[in-house]
This record gives sequence, C-alpha cells and structure tokens, in this order.
Amino acid sequence: MTFFPDFRLYLITDRHVTGETRLLEALTRCLEGGVRAIQLREKDLELRELCRLGEKVRELTNRYGARLYINDRADVALGIGADGVHLTTRSMPPGALRDVFGERLSVGVSTHRVEEIRAAAEGGADFVTFGPVYETASKRVYGPPLGVEGLRTAVRDARLPVFALGGISVGRLHEVMKTGCHGVALISGILGAPDIRREAESYTRKLI
Repeated sequence: MTFFPDFRLYLITDRHVTGETRLLEALTRCLEGGVRAIQLREKDLELRELCRLGEKVRELTNRYGARLYINDRADVALGIGADGVHLTTRSMPPGALRDVFGERLSVGVSTHRVEEIRAAAEGGADFVTFGPVYETASKRVYGPPLGVEGLRTAVRDARLPVFALGGISVGRLHEVMKTGCHGVALISGILGAPDIRREAESYTRKLI
C-alpha cells in the first residue's frame, strides 16, 4: 500500500441515476455537500466520451480539493490527471498495473470475497470496496448480500482500508462503521436523493 485514503465517503457515479445531462450538476451538489472522493464509473461510454467527461469532472474535483478515480482505465486516469484508478475483478490485476505505472496512480479494487481482498493487498492496492453489504439493485449480479457480519469478518482479516458498499443508508452508517471499516462507498444513496447536497451533508457529518 502506497497511499492511505484521506476520505471516508467514496462516491461512485452513474449517470443513469442522475440523468445523463445532470451528472455534472449532481456531482457539484455532492462536492458542495462535503464529498471529497469520486470514482467516475461510466462503463458504457466510448473512450473519447469518457475522456471528455473525465476532464470536466477533474476540473470540478480540483475546484473542491477532491480526489478523482477512474473506473478500470489507467490510461484515461493518467491522461486527465486523475488521482487514481479503480479496478474490478475483470480488470488488469493491481500488481500488473503497479509493474506498468509504478506509484503514479493510487489504486482501489472492487472485492466481494475475503480472498479477493487478500489478493488486492498482495498486488499493491491502496484500498478496496467490499460488498454488497445490504440488498441493492446495482449489485445483485454479485450474489446475495454479505451482511454486517460478513463485512466485519472481511475488515478483521484485511491488511488495507475497506470501504463498505451496497445499500448503505444514513440510518445504517452506525452499524456499518462499528465493523471497523474505513468508510463507505455509495451510488444511489446520494445521487438518487431528491436533495443531493443535503443528503451528501448527512453522510459526511456522520462520517467525520
């Protein structure tokens, strides 16, 4: 691990939740509400469109002193001056990415099993997301929820910071953070809220 995350709330984008034309406006509201780390995760965009959007989000995050991660694309992350890349189980392994790019990028990894957390740590990842902790439509493909006890076990055995992911509401923050996880990762919990800025503030206040 080369970078220790200085944020507790990790926002993951989905323009299908906000509406394509409202994503930048929604992210502005998030940043106004205290979000200081964003993962740009728009897998269905063509490369040129992703780069254009990434440049605009980089301008926004720079304005608010926030970190920016790009899902899966280290080349895009480097090209737009992002802080890091977020890998999946189908991406280049973190160790291979480190061999190519060294310490130029911070590396996050999506995990769903304890064994995947261990592999991410051995490969030089800086942090992982782990879930789904609770039922959530966006993560059904990864199987049934792992639950708070599954999260607790994962955190206990982890050698790097763990962000809990999946169905985490403001009301669930207390029991989630009691597991010892470093923070939480969210998509619709904030981006799907009627008042995005107020919802972001609700999370960030409780995570200080």
